[in-house]
Amino acid sequence: MDFELTDEQRMIAETVGKFVRTELDPHADEVERLDDVPPELARTIREKALGAGLYAANMPEEIGGGGLDAVSMTLVERELGKTSFALQMLVARPSNILQACEGEQRTRYLLPAVRGERHDCLAMTEPGAGSDVRSMRTRAVRESGGDGGACGSDCYVLNGSKHFISHADMADFAIVFAATGTEETARGTKNLITAFLVDLDAPGVEVRRGSGCVSHRGYHQCELTFTDVRLPAGQRLGEEGRGFALMGEWLGASRLQVAATSVGRARRVLDLTLDWAAEREQFGQPVGRFQGVSFPLADLATELEAAELLTLRAAWKQDGGTMTDRDAAMAKLYASEALGRITDQALQTFGGMGLMAELPIERYWRDARVERIWDGTSEIQRHIISRSLLRPLGA
Repeated sequence: MDFELTDEQRMIAETVGKFVRTELDPHADEVERLDDVPPELARTIREKALGAGLYAANMPEEIGGGGLDAVSMTLVERELGKTSFALQMLVARPSNILQACEGEQRTRYLLPAVRGERHDCLAMTEPGAGSDVRSMRTRAVRESGGDGGACGSDCYVLNGSKHFISHADMADFAIVFAATGTEETARGTKNLITAFLVDLDAPGVEVRRGSGCVSHRGYHQCELTFTDVRLPAGQRLGEEGRGFALMGEWLGASRLQVAATSVGRARRVLDLTLDWAAEREQFGQPVGRFQGVSFPLADLATELEAAELLTLRAAWKQDGGTMTDRDAAMAKLYASEALGRITDQALQTFGGMGLMAELPIERYWRDARVERIWDGTSEIQRHIISRSLLRPLGA
């Protein structure tokens, strides 16, 4: 098996890495202190990302995106993962699910998102529906034969709420998942889910900042409320009742993104910790000479290599059309949990200074925790993996 990257892939990683160091990293402390990205700074970073050709790298070339393959995108996410999430998300990668847009949807949503003119967010999670997505209570009821007004003669009326919606306060529209009916399954009655494109300035839509989070300051979680929001049928994304399948079709890429981000952040933390272990002296020698410090670092370096190879292998399989849900789940599970172990041991190596705000270690430690939760908890990933192992055996 050839583990070598192409010259183009190495160049992509180097270009993104330089952009992170020169355009994003210098602002990380300010964003952490403010728990916000100043609007002018956000505009500047977006403009520079567009100018550097880094914007919408995940989208097909024929619609104006970067057209990168999965391995190249994994390298992009790895490098972006080394800095503040609130800053790296300004180098936007529109939600992959937008590629399901058809007809006028492409003109109103997909193409403006690729050009950086409009920004999207994904609205799925609810207070009572996290891992159990199909228990969601947000509903869209179809009405036909209306008065032919702004909604037309065929529309949906959307009611409900969502929470933990990332960066909705900076988005122009949301991809909203709502129940549009039910079906009987072996586990009882389940909702049929449909996806919709919803403008966040539409009548009846309210966006509020959610509770503060210890992870990724400046990257806000929001709450969305929908009150009798009337949506033309043309704003339905995909077929009615097929939103769950549509979501599954694109979710693998987002889990690879989490895995790659975790690998990049873990690399940054390990490098900082190695420098500290080599320079910090106690008892007349660098602390890295003590096996109590050096052996755990050896373990972490090994874990990091394994996490990166597992992630790149899943991306390579995606490029070949053979990536399974298990591949993406394994990468996300292992990389995110390895990041947790690496940041925890890094803080232990730094000792008391690791907890101080003047060093970035406590920030990486806090930020690492959410990676095991969003885009499917570690328990959900283990469920996916174990199901793939046992179902072929009839269990």
